[in-house]
Amino acid sequence: MKSDLTIKKLQESIKNIDHKNNSNDKYMLKLMEEVGELAEVIRKNKRMEKGTSIKGTIEEELQDVLYYIVCLANINNIDLEECIYLKEEINCEKYNRKNMFQN
Repeated sequence: MKSDLTIKKLQESIKNIDHKNNSNDKYMLKLMEEVGELAEVIRKNKRMEKGTSIKGTIEEELQDVLYYIVCLANINNIDLEECIYLKEEINCEKYNRKNMFQN
């Protein structure tokens, strides 16, 4: 059974396996490439269907984009979870709304 995945756990897991690039430029280029691939599968509305492969789908490309965002955060020693909370505070003020993380 899969355990709940947190942003911290995702960052730690990727940090443990990804040692090949360690370059902002390389990761940024890969992110841009994956965003382009995401745009294409969204345009074609290629969705994963139950029992089929994730390959070539919106789901696959979203994960690829997330992967490279996490890689960029990791090599810059950025805690994405903390960034999310801090940015939410700014958005609440900007859009005059309640914090989505508070009950």
